[in-house]
Amino acid sequence: MFLTELFRTATFRITLMALAAMAGVMVMQFGLVYAQLEAVESRRSTELLKGEAELLAQMSPEHLEYVIRRRATDDLRLIINSAGLFDSGHALIAGDLRTWPKGLKADGKPHNVEIYPEEGDSYPLRVLAEKLPDGTILVLGRSFHLLSEQKLMLRHTMLVAAIPTFVFALFLGIVLSHRALSRVKEMHEAIDRIMAGDIHERLPAAKERDDLERLAGSVNRMLDRLERLMDDMREVGNDIAHDLRTPLSRVRARLERALSTGTEPEALEATVGRAVDDLDQCLGIITALLRIAEIENSRRKAGFGQVLLADLVADVFDLYEPIAEMEDKVLVAKEGEAPCFVWGDRHLLIELLANLVDNAIKFTPEGGRITLGSQRINGAATLFVTDTGVGIAPTEREAVLSRFYRSDKSRHVPGSGLGLSLVCAIAHLHEAHVTIETGAEGIGTCFRITFPSAFLQKVEDCT
Repeated sequence: MFLTELFRTATFRITLMALAAMAGVMVMQFGLVYAQLEAVESRRSTELLKGEAELLAQMSPEHLEYVIRRRATDDLRLIINSAGLFDSGHALIAGDLRTWPKGLKADGKPHNVEIYPEEGDSYPLRVLAEKLPDGTILVLGRSFHLLSEQKLMLRHTMLVAAIPTFVFALFLGIVLSHRALSRVKEMHEAIDRIMAGDIHERLPAAKERDDLERLAGSVNRMLDRLERLMDDMREVGNDIAHDLRTPLSRVRARLERALSTGTEPEALEATVGRAVDDLDQCLGIITALLRIAEIENSRRKAGFGQVLLADLVADVFDLYEPIAEMEDKVLVAKEGEAPCFVWGDRHLLIELLANLVDNAIKFTPEGGRITLGSQRINGAATLFVTDTGVGIAPTEREAVLSRFYRSDKSRHVPGSGLGLSLVCAIAHLHEAHVTIETGAEGIGTCFRITFPSAFLQKVEDCT
């Protein structure tokens, strides 16, 4: 079972592929050497045969016959393996070639022919037949035994070199596969513990020096993100339960009191009205949560298009200016010198700006001032809402953007604590950045929504 898993690992398969590639390269190399050996030896034999033939042809007939008969010269004895002198009718005059080689032509060119001796097996020979001025034919032959020895030595060398190399590569592949398999086994055990409920468990990633460790590191970062999301969901669930329990408890208590005391119709109607208000508050919380979830799922990008921020400011100003006037507060709209375009969803951006203005009106005292507008800062389009209200402490500026958070200064103001969470969700969908600053002259709060340059570039490309 272990060997089966070992051989199925990717490391072992890669080793086998490397072995196959190595074997192919070795076969090609030895094949080329084989061919080169044969070509070199053939060319060398041709040159030797022609050289000896030229030297022998310069001798007198009597001397040539003596040399062929006795094979007396050193170079002839060492270079030429067979020699013969034949008349024009291919009858032997002198030499160790007893018969005229079958298929040989006296054209002065070397030929590979098969020699059939009187005793023993036939053997190949490279033969050259040269016609001499006196009409005789000189036949010189050189055997292939040197080439055969070289080829045999090459085959032995290939086997001696290939077998240890392949054995070592297989052993190395098994060792590496065993190591990879043990690491995968550790990861499987860690995953089993995570699936069993230990969400704090992580895969062994070490220093992420190879692909497997980098993959484990990515999985660990994903698990960290999931753990944070689970903690956030747990906190949100607790916050939802806490925020819904209070109005629902009030509804239940009022209705029980009305049923038990048998109040007058007018009092009962007032009780039912307050109960409806509490239920509306619960429905508002649920609706806001669903709205945030919908936006965070990024399902609204199909409605993106070119949006002029000045138009958003004007629409929200027209909507909230009467409300601010009724509460004895001043709402002012400002527009930057250069028009600011962004790529986004117009309705969502209006909702974002409306939430900020609504919050500013809630937390600004009578006679206060709220300013909303758009401007371009360092090439980036920005929406801003500034008020002269109670302000937000620097230590709470990050916390107020989370769900259900309400500072001590805002406990007396009706609300669910989800407005700024909705603003963050819409800004995140538009890849915008939300910053909270102190208002003008150190009074109140200023919210800025800064859109990325990529969104501005997309608008410029469309225009």
